[in-house]
Amino acid sequence: MSRSKLRAIFEAGFEAVFAFVSGQDKIISKQSKEILSLKKRIKALEDRLGQNSTNSSRPPSSDWPKKRKSLRGKSDKAPGGQIGHKGYNLKMVEDPDHTKVHKIYTCSSCGRSLENIPAAGYRRRQVFELPPIKIEVTEHRAEEKTCPHCGTNNQAPFPEGVTQPSQYGPRIKAIATYLNVYQLLPYERASELFYDLFGIGLSTATLVNANRTAFEALKPSEEAIKDKIISSPVVHFDETGLYTEGKRWWLHVASTDNLTYYAPHPKRGKEATEDIDILPHFYGVAVHDGWATYFKYGCSHALCNAHHLRELQGVEDFYNQKWATDMALLLVKIKEAVDKESGVLSASMNKSKFF
Repeated sequence: MSRSKLRAIFEAGFEAVFAFVSGQDKIISKQSKEILSLKKRIKALEDRLGQNSTNSSRPPSSDWPKKRKSLRGKSDKAPGGQIGHKGYNLKMVEDPDHTKVHKIYTCSSCGRSLENIPAAGYRRRQVFELPPIKIEVTEHRAEEKTCPHCGTNNQAPFPEGVTQPSQYGPRIKAIATYLNVYQLLPYERASELFYDLFGIGLSTATLVNANRTAFEALKPSEEAIKDKIISSPVVHFDETGLYTEGKRWWLHVASTDNLTYYAPHPKRGKEATEDIDILPHFYGVAVHDGWATYFKYGCSHALCNAHHLRELQGVEDFYNQKWATDMALLLVKIKEAVDKESGVLSASMNKSKFF
């Protein structure tokens, strides 16, 4: 406001000045609220930009390519194998597939022949190696015979599964499915691997058909796993995003220590859990990340401590709260104690271990 306008308000008297100041107070109050709101939005955006897989529920694939901070605390143990740790190395076998004897023909000192002298003993070394890899082709010939009595043309049946003039056998299909589905090797690279190692070029269509064959064969096993998970006392539930044919889907997981059931679905919430049909029949303890859908079911619930650690790490990173660090260390200590006691803590355990 200019000097002349301010003087004009002053000369107009008290009421004019009061009205002007009141108007300015309202403007300042409105601006203060807007500034506070903007500060909150900026803080929320800063927190979101600072999130990664160690301090939130975001997947590791969304992290920037930088070293992530470990959720594990510092250890006083030296790096490498610890005292008492059982090491593993390649052991000799008592019955090798091949034995090669390396003979001595002359004395290394006097040069005389030792060819007819029996060996006093042997030093042994063993080499573990793959045999040369070569595809074997088996030809099946089904006899045809014409009955001399009635003239009927008889044909011997081929073995079960042998349906084409030339085809790949079940072992090749099993390895192809293993590489593609379990080892996550893309179709093109799996085909390249077969050509490089075995000299055969499996097409994408062959790999897809192998997967379909395995899918059909595993249906009974899949249903058995599902039934056993439903009857388990404790089951872990989770879901993560994935893309199917360019569209956003969700991979739902239900697992125990020994069993895992995967179910892709275009939805994340209750529609998916109803279609998967595990939670509607589950009455044990469901361990999960607190996603609201899980609480819609009547089973008991336990929240996942791995997610707690990430969220506590977020509180430490974004708000510098010391209690979050202490709580995370406490959870880790409890986990170590549980592991040490084979999964069960006694009621008489000394609490000073944790505090």
